[in-house]
Amino acid sequence: MNEKNQASRRHFIRNTTLATTAALSLPSLVTSAFAAEPARKRISLQKEDIILFQGDSITDAGRKKDDANANAASALGSGYAMTAASELLYRYADKNLKVYNRGISGNKVYQLAERWQKDCLDLKPNVLSILIGVNDFWHTLVNNYKGTIDTYRNDLTALLNRTKQTLPDVKLIIGEPFAVTAIKAVDEKWYPAFNDYRTAAREIAQSFDAVFIPYQAVFDKAQQSAPGGYWTHDGVHPSLAGARLMAHAWLEAVKG
Repeated sequence: MNEKNQASRRHFIRNTTLATTAALSLPSLVTSAFAAEPARKRISLQKEDIILFQGDSITDAGRKKDDANANAASALGSGYAMTAASELLYRYADKNLKVYNRGISGNKVYQLAERWQKDCLDLKPNVLSILIGVNDFWHTLVNNYKGTIDTYRNDLTALLNRTKQTLPDVKLIIGEPFAVTAIKAVDEKWYPAFNDYRTAAREIAQSFDAVFIPYQAVFDKAQQSAPGGYWTHDGVHPSLAGARLMAHAWLEAVKG
């Protein structure tokens, strides 16, 4: 084998090894994001549980709004909610779970509140997963939204209080608002203000004894495996790989 072929072979082996190592390490990177949490919680799923995903476009992911059925692919969209739901239904076939997605693109907390009776309380979920907050900040930069961090904190607290009054036994999962810096929409104007929304979500989760999903840490750590543009199109909306990453993190928050 000549020197050029040997060098090419070494280059191929090195790249293949690196790629394999990165792929194998990704689940442990997600796990390590949770390990950094001060009080790790997980939700136990019960037979006949109703699971509801709520939020904005990240949760919506192009779902078919006129399909209100549980466990329907078109009703779950093409994002993390659908990916997580498909895995839940596969893992726990004996539990007869019902999974709904009611995320709506562009929503901020007050818009969740406006539709909460129909899109949450009437469904009577046993497990309620909420990912909201990125628009509450982002739209102050691009859509002339006048809300503040106090608006976000107060609106989300009021929404969860309202939920608990009607559904006192509901198990809550709060997703951390996240952004991947230097990817299209996310620039220096986001910081440090956006970090306050992440902190608020964490503190609210703690006050309601909710499971908290540290999505920011998950995306940060995933960039040890591939760059930010691999995981998200614009710094906010996940790619196909990013949606799978989020679903993996979400599934870390539950147990059978």
